[in-house]
Amino acid sequence: MLRFLTAIVFAWPLVGVVGGSAFAAEDPSPLVEPERRERGVFVPTKAEKLDALFETLGDADDPDSAREAERAILNLWMESGSDTVDLLMTWSLAAMQADFHARALDFLDRVVLMQPDYAEGWNKRATVYFLMEDYGRSIADIGQVLEIEPRHFGALSGLGMILRALGEEERAITAFRSALAVNPHLEDVRDALDELETAKVGQSL
Repeated sequence: MLRFLTAIVFAWPLVGVVGGSAFAAEDPSPLVEPERRERGVFVPTKAEKLDALFETLGDADDPDSAREAERAILNLWMESGSDTVDLLMTWSLAAMQADFHARALDFLDRVVLMQPDYAEGWNKRATVYFLMEDYGRSIADIGQVLEIEPRHFGALSGLGMILRALGEEERAITAFRSALAVNPHLEDVRDALDELETAKVGQSL
């Protein structure tokens, strides 16, 4: 039950970009802010990078390209812009991997307090609550993630898993479909969705 969720939410930043040309264009507009210029080359914002990567992810027709785009998205989501938050996230991940859930929550409580607009802080805390089977708090934090980043396929997948565990199959189907609409390459999510839809058809016969 936890396999594909933890594979997504435990991902740690890796070096990788998809098609450098998607992120830089010569001859930037004179209206571009000076801090977004770098030696005459347009420097995209984080949001623009994510938009380009999601487009690549949706259009990818081979597993390698999809994995590369997904990895780059996960890397960008982990970027907090704060050394302190980054350190707390490092500690929280180590605690999660050691099954020290209370310690991980302590670190993540500080993260969401210090930087409430940082989606990955909420996402990691939702993951800890999920691992503790505290589904109510996990769903609440997933709501915060999706308010900040509606395309967060990890949070959508996790929501589907929780709803399935709670016996709310219809809502789980909706969550899984939403995750696949953003990232059609989540094979485990597709398998879970197929199982639910097959069972639904069987019940209607």
